[in-house]
Amino acid sequence: MVNITHKTNSLRQAIASAVVRVSKQETIDAIVNKKVPKGDLFEFARAAGLLAVKKTSDTIPDCHPIPIEYTAISYQIDGLNIQISVEVHTIYKTGVEVEAMHGASITALTMYDMLKPIDKGVEISNIRLVSKKGGKTDFRQETISNLRCAVIVCSDGISAGTNQDVSGQLIVEKLKNYHIEAEHIEIIPDDFTRIQEKVKELHAAGIQLLLLTGGTGLSPKDVTPEAISPLLDKQIPGIMETARNYGQQRTSYAMLSRGVAGFIDHMLVITLPGSPNGVKESMDALFPYVLHVFKVAEGFKHNQMETGQS
Repeated sequence: MVNITHKTNSLRQAIASAVVRVSKQETIDAIVNKKVPKGDLFEFARAAGLLAVKKTSDTIPDCHPIPIEYTAISYQIDGLNIQISVEVHTIYKTGVEVEAMHGASITALTMYDMLKPIDKGVEISNIRLVSKKGGKTDFRQETISNLRCAVIVCSDGISAGTNQDVSGQLIVEKLKNYHIEAEHIEIIPDDFTRIQEKVKELHAAGIQLLLLTGGTGLSPKDVTPEAISPLLDKQIPGIMETARNYGQQRTSYAMLSRGVAGFIDHMLVITLPGSPNGVKESMDALFPYVLHVFKVAEGFKHNQMETGQS
């Protein structure tokens, strides 16, 4: 199966449909009047569809077992057609499109099986995905065009040339997935004053998103949170809480990260761990969702202009 361990849980929804067409009105009458010899068509088919949704991973080899939180199966008769709709919800790392379509398929097959003794012309058609929601796909619109971004690596070893920068380059590559180009990348020592000076310099230059990596641990040299916190006008605790929670599900050591995040005026600052794994996991946890703060800021500025506020 495809590796989904890097993904985050979110509400995911899917609606699938199928059509069962009978060949005569008498069949529809038997269904409506509950005269189908094998029993109540709609109730039997609904039960089969519910089981199918929950058993999808047992029959489709590459599907992951998923906690199904909600399933609704509904019908509509249109002439000689029976329209089947299956809606499925989960809070998980992967979507439920196949589950919804599997449910629609088995619902339709159950109807076929129950109707074939009284109608040899039953047909199944148009099994399809109607809609899906959830996951990173829904957040692609959060990508901000022309976002001015900078990356700072805080490390004595890398600054001195004894170690190689991996985490900073990893951030740069990850940002490209969201069409963000880092216009400034710099390596500086783990120095309180130097960190603050560099952040102030980038703020004055108009940077909107500043990502720092390194110096968030427990070593005496790790001073990035201490340097950044006094500069923040508005902290956003939930950003790093999300990153730590994501990391905690993968390694218990994530609880030791002391990263902070927030705004300096209109510049969002996020302090990430120094290890490549910590950076990768934090970026996976936060992006593209964190970019929504710029949408909020744009809306706030727009409202100020409309109301004539400065």
